[in-house]
Amino acid sequence: MSLSGFLKFVEIQTKVASVIPFILGTLYSLYRYETFNFENFITMFISLITFDMATTAINNYCDYKKAHTNEGYDYKVKNAIEKYNIRQSTAVFIIFTLLIIATAAGITLTLNTNVVVLFIGIVSFIAGILYTFGPIPISRMPLGEVFSGIFMGFLITFLSIYIHIYNENIVTIMYQSNILKINTNIFEVFYIFLVCIPSINGIANIMLANNICDVEEDVINKRFTLPYYIGKKSALKLFKVLYYISYLDIIILVILSILPVTSLLTLFTLIPINKNIKLFYSQPVKSKTFVLAVKNFALINLTYITSILIMTVVNYL
Repeated sequence: MSLSGFLKFVEIQTKVASVIPFILGTLYSLYRYETFNFENFITMFISLITFDMATTAINNYCDYKKAHTNEGYDYKVKNAIEKYNIRQSTAVFIIFTLLIIATAAGITLTLNTNVVVLFIGIVSFIAGILYTFGPIPISRMPLGEVFSGIFMGFLITFLSIYIHIYNENIVTIMYQSNILKINTNIFEVFYIFLVCIPSINGIANIMLANNICDVEEDVINKRFTLPYYIGKKSALKLFKVLYYISYLDIIILVILSILPVTSLLTLFTLIPINKNIKLFYSQPVKSKTFVLAVKNFALINLTYITSILIMTVVNYL
């Protein structure tokens, strides 16, 4: 198997959706809590990227196995396994290798921090597998946008913050005398959730745009996603509204002094984002406009991250 075949099998180009929340959390930790743990940073990155690749590989493998080939909708030919002549045994080996690496890094990260990281890791692991595997994967249901947004947009960001501040008691889990105690600093966790909204919504919109473009093909392949249930017109409206909620969220957080005033620089991205929304509205086609959802996510969140980085550097100096 060639390197290009492997990269297509794990869809390396989509990993921006997990790396950006990871960077956001790291910078927010530096800005708000003024702390950074390099070892935990590297360990989490390895676990994150390998697990993301594994879930994508599982998804492609399951889609290949379950694909219902029809005239005009030959999904099997589009799949990397078929396109790059990847043997099924090789595909399974890659999946298990990536999962082993991700698990080993996750265990190491837990040993470096505490049981909260293990708990979040287990929940994320289960959700990631169920997203692509099982009799009715989450990706084939109208829950894909919610799960991808929350687990990638929020949990990745939260964990990338927590690994640096695990000893500051934002979240603790204790088991004593047959009693399990979970203590949470509600305000801090809620603030982190609000900080994650642009990432959550951007990732949800990537999934939503994909499902809007593929709704007819998905029905034939027995994938009944959100646009199938609410209709393409309503799905397009939701696509637009989620972006506007992200901008409103940033304004509110600046007013509350949770984010630096430089975060308002993100509002300047509204002009190109509106343009991309209109283009997607006019022609929601996978090969032509789906990429706009990815560009929107990157544009908003990279600007957002840069704005926090600017103030972090200013504070440091």
